[in-house]
Amino acid sequence: MENRYASRIEKVQMSSIRVVMEKVEKLRSQGKSVVSLCAGEPDFNTPEGIKKATIEALNDNQTHYSSNRGYLGLRKKVAHLLKEQTTIDYDSDTEIIMTCGCSEAINNVCQAFINKDDEVIIFTPAFVSYQNTVLLCQGIPVEIPLKLSLGFQIDIEEVKNKITKKTKMIILNNPNNPTGAVYQKETLEQLCKLARENNILILADEIYNQLDYENQYVSIASFENMKDYTIIVNGFSKAYAMTGWRMGYIASSQKHIDQILKVHQYTTTSQMTFAQIGMANAIDQEDVKKEVQHMVDTFALRRTFIMEQLDQCKNLFYIKPHGAFYIMVDVSKTGLNGQEFADKLLEYGVAVVPANGFGKDFSDFIRISFASSKENIAEAFVRIRKLLNDLNKEAC
Repeated sequence: MENRYASRIEKVQMSSIRVVMEKVEKLRSQGKSVVSLCAGEPDFNTPEGIKKATIEALNDNQTHYSSNRGYLGLRKKVAHLLKEQTTIDYDSDTEIIMTCGCSEAINNVCQAFINKDDEVIIFTPAFVSYQNTVLLCQGIPVEIPLKLSLGFQIDIEEVKNKITKKTKMIILNNPNNPTGAVYQKETLEQLCKLARENNILILADEIYNQLDYENQYVSIASFENMKDYTIIVNGFSKAYAMTGWRMGYIASSQKHIDQILKVHQYTTTSQMTFAQIGMANAIDQEDVKKEVQHMVDTFALRRTFIMEQLDQCKNLFYIKPHGAFYIMVDVSKTGLNGQEFADKLLEYGVAVVPANGFGKDFSDFIRISFASSKENIAEAFVRIRKLLNDLNKEAC
């Protein structure tokens, strides 16, 4: 029978993260011990106040549709959060949409603005959704590989060289997954100037903005005259340990939101009403704020711990992450590339993600997540050191 799938699907790749996660699930179902450091999934529970408020909303039968834009009470809380984080006022009535996670938000923005053959600049290594969502829109991903020598910071001259008349959008993930880089304010200011001069939209994925360990994060929307050029996507998955709740949001000027809303209403219609009400009623609770801060502080300690472990590993090289909860590791001196190292390491019972899935120029790297416990990280490095010792014996 003739294939009937859409031709645009041919270039789209499966998520390298999900591929590893499925391997882990299969190995564990066979009774094998696997320490997973592959997923961006906090090992904490959702704060108690949020769960309690959501259960109360469910018991109160808040189970009907909310507005396409989302429950107004939560949009008001998000507007307040955005004011704190970006210094910009977003109108909760007209400039915010609640979405089914940040992934839907990214999809909706791209579907609303990218035409066939539009060029979209993506800084790599990059979260797997960016290139593939652009391809689904029949746009052209234009990759700018970030240099290890620059600490994975953006080179503005390279951006200038990549901008053409077809450039529609720049996707900016700050803090960055998978590098953990937090972009410098001076660089962002220059990026804003280029966006305004060339009428380019910036899709700002700021899902990790609360995981900023050295107080370096600055929202791209906060720069002069950038609200109309910026579309923020964010959510509660990472800092609030709510990955399974699928609660994200989009914020931008009304003229952009109105177009995005057209896509959203035919994608998921609206987010779960009782979950939105629960979040709205709990997000300001002091106990919830304390739990979130505890998680952020713990991630900071794990970042220090994982760097200490890597410092003991011969032939592994890394750049210090300043945000998020990932660290990119160059494994080329082991004699293996990232894919080979990750495959071999899985045989030793540790799951990491080969970085070739984040950009074609990063085949020598793996991504390690420190969203897992210190005990898991410690056990993982016992196994990693065993692999390194065995590789060293083979080399001899």
